[in-house]
Amino acid sequence: MLLADIKCDIKDINLAEQGKKQIDWAFKDMPVLKAIRDRFIKEQPFRGLKLSACVHVTKETAALCTVMQAGGADAVLVASNPLSTQDDVAAALVKFYNIPVYAIAGETVDQYKQHIIEAINHNPDVVIDDGCDIVSMIHDKRPDLLGKIIGSTEETTTGIIRLQAMEKQGTLGFPAVGVNTSLTKHLYDNRYGTGQSSFDGVLRAANILIAGKTVVVSGYGWCGKGVALRAKALGANVIVCEVDPLKALEAAMEGYRVMPIEKASLEGDLFLTVTGDKHVIDVKHLLAMKDGAFVANVGHFDWEINVGDLKTHTREIKQIRPNLEEYILDNGKSIYVLCEGRLVNLIAAEGHPASVMDMSFANQALGIEFLVKNKGKLENKLYTLPYEVDVKIAQLKLDSMGIAIDKLTKEQEEYLNSWKID
Repeated sequence: MLLADIKCDIKDINLAEQGKKQIDWAFKDMPVLKAIRDRFIKEQPFRGLKLSACVHVTKETAALCTVMQAGGADAVLVASNPLSTQDDVAAALVKFYNIPVYAIAGETVDQYKQHIIEAINHNPDVVIDDGCDIVSMIHDKRPDLLGKIIGSTEETTTGIIRLQAMEKQGTLGFPAVGVNTSLTKHLYDNRYGTGQSSFDGVLRAANILIAGKTVVVSGYGWCGKGVALRAKALGANVIVCEVDPLKALEAAMEGYRVMPIEKASLEGDLFLTVTGDKHVIDVKHLLAMKDGAFVANVGHFDWEINVGDLKTHTREIKQIRPNLEEYILDNGKSIYVLCEGRLVNLIAAEGHPASVMDMSFANQALGIEFLVKNKGKLENKLYTLPYEVDVKIAQLKLDSMGIAIDKLTKEQEEYLNSWKID
C-alpha cells in the first residue's frame, strides 16, 4: 500500500523516523507481547477481521497495534484522549506499518469525536476500547453494526463501569471482555504503573517537592492504592477519601488518614482524583482549598475535578508553564490545575513504562483472541478473561525476568484436591 493511499489525520508524517525509534525502544521492554506476536504470526487468528482501536496513542499502544496486525487484523487506531497522543508515534504507524491513525496531540473535542466516527466507519469486527467511547457511540449512533461485531475489550475502570451499566440495562449489543479485571492487568498496571506515572506527570508539570506535603488521594481502588503507596514512599502525609466502607477500612489499616473530601479539602497541598466518577472534587471543595493547592486527575475522563464550573469563580487564568495553570479565584486564593483536569500521567508525562503495558496489552491481545475463538458462544455480557490466561501471562513475564518458581509434586496436588485427612 502506498503512503498516499492511507487515509489518516495526524500532525506531521515527517515525525515518523523518531516515532519508529520510540516503538522499537518500547518493544525491547515488552517480552510477553513479543511472544504473543510470534505465535500470532504463525496462527493468523485475526485474518480477514477489521479492528478499530480507541486507545492512548503512545509507543506502547503502537506495539499492540503491530501485534494485532501481525495476527492478520486490518487495524485502525484513534486516540482515547485529545491531549495524550505522541505525534511521532502516530506518524510512524502510518508510514512504516500502513496503519491508519486519526490522532493529533491537542485536537479539539470536535476533532476527537470525528476521529471516533472514523474508527466506527471502519466497520469493525472487533473493538479495543479505552473508556468505552467507541462502544458507547456504536450503540448510540450505529446500532446497525451491533450484529456484525464479535466483541470488544476494555482497558479502564471507567469503561468497565459504563459496560456494567449497559449490561444491567440489557442494552449491551455484543460480548465484552473487561481487561481491567484481569489480575495481571490491575495488580500490575493499576498499582505499579499508575502509582509511578502519576507522580512522573505531577513532577514534570509542576516540579514540586512531595516530601512533607499532604497529598489527598480520592479513590482507593487499585489505581488509588498505587498512587497512595508512591506518595507515601516520597515522604508525603497521605489522606484517602472513599465512598466504599471496605476500601476505606483497608486504607485506614494501611496507615493512611481517611476522611470525607469536604474535610480533606481544607488540609491538602496536592489532590489526585482516581475514581472514574464525576465531580468528586466539586467547586465547593476547590474554593475551600488552601491558597496554592495543586489539583490533578488520574481518572480516564476530565470530569472528576469540576474545572468547568470553577471558571465562574475565577478572575484570571494564568498559564504558568506547559500543563500548569493558575486559577486566581474571586476569594483571593489561587489554585493550580494540572493538565486542564485531564490525565496527568499521560499528558504531562508518557503514561506507564513499556514493561507495565506489556502485561496490559498482552491481556488486550489475548482478550480479542478469546472473543474471536468463542464467536457465537458468548452472551452479550461483560466477561473476565479465564484464570488460566492470567496465569499464562504471569508465567511469560516471570520467564522473561529469569525467575523460576516451585511446582507442586504429585503428592501435593493429590492432597490439595482431596477432602480426606490421612
